[in-house]
Amino acid sequence: MLSYWMQTVENKTVLEQRTIDIPPPGAKQILVRLHAASLNRGEFVIGHGLHKGGQASPIGIEGAGVVTALGSEVKGIAVGDKVMGRCRGAFAEYACMDSVEALPVPANLSFEQAASVPLTFLVVHDVLSLQGKLKTNEWLLIHGVSSGVGVAALQTAKAMGAKVIGTSGSPEKLARLKEYGLDVPLCLRGSGFEGPVMEATGGKGANLVVDTVGGSVFAESIRCMAFEARFAMVGYVDGVLSAELDLLALHSKRLRLFGVSNKLRSAEQRAAFLPEFKAEVLPAIADGRIRPLVDHAFAFEQLAQAKEMMETNKHVGKIVLRMPV
Repeated sequence: MLSYWMQTVENKTVLEQRTIDIPPPGAKQILVRLHAASLNRGEFVIGHGLHKGGQASPIGIEGAGVVTALGSEVKGIAVGDKVMGRCRGAFAEYACMDSVEALPVPANLSFEQAASVPLTFLVVHDVLSLQGKLKTNEWLLIHGVSSGVGVAALQTAKAMGAKVIGTSGSPEKLARLKEYGLDVPLCLRGSGFEGPVMEATGGKGANLVVDTVGGSVFAESIRCMAFEARFAMVGYVDGVLSAELDLLALHSKRLRLFGVSNKLRSAEQRAAFLPEFKAEVLPAIADGRIRPLVDHAFAFEQLAQAKEMMETNKHVGKIVLRMPV
């Protein structure tokens, strides 16, 4: 089968297409004939440490397709089922997926849309529900709202009854996201959002901040957070890994700061909250309240072009790779 691998060479990521054997599923795994897999920026960011320098490894971490084989201990899944889920080496024709990670593909989704759900929306569920405790009518501020996580957070928050402020440097992207429920679009890069956020929230501030940008917006975010607000660090595309922390604001406003990453979590920890995700988020996707936004789907041989589109921030939502069928 065809499979993409990547290695880091002199602080650059190098892609390589290989022909390898189809992997056999383990006892608790399923083998999936992948139809689509989505790109995630963190996998290509060297500082995230998802790939060891100088060592090639399979790439792609979420996809969707059809089950072709079952491990000996798998129950509740049948050959021929359409599934989506997190899996290692998803930029390939086949991949093994832990059966506990496999989610049924809602009937209203294409494989391309389904491939953009598992990792991204599980991260968002962690951000908004598990740790962020977002409530109806609360204000959510999303830095980088046009990113894959940003759009997913926007849609999920609206399904939860929250109000959303989103920042982006592109007026065109913000205009596109109005149809997805964006309440307050802020067209800016970096600083300058404190005043508009405080005005929109009646001087109270944002109840939850989702930062996909990085340290360059951290200090100002703290200043425009409400009493007992929460701050979620999701990514740092700006490359700024340190920032000033106002300890008085942290203390007096009873703020809560948390990180969102699967890098150090075990498979058991990652799977622990899947039942809640299935109960709380999948129904909203299945009935259309949440519509996964795929900006562009590239052919399998165009992974380099897909990666370039993502790294140059030309997209809104997710970028997907179609497998050869």
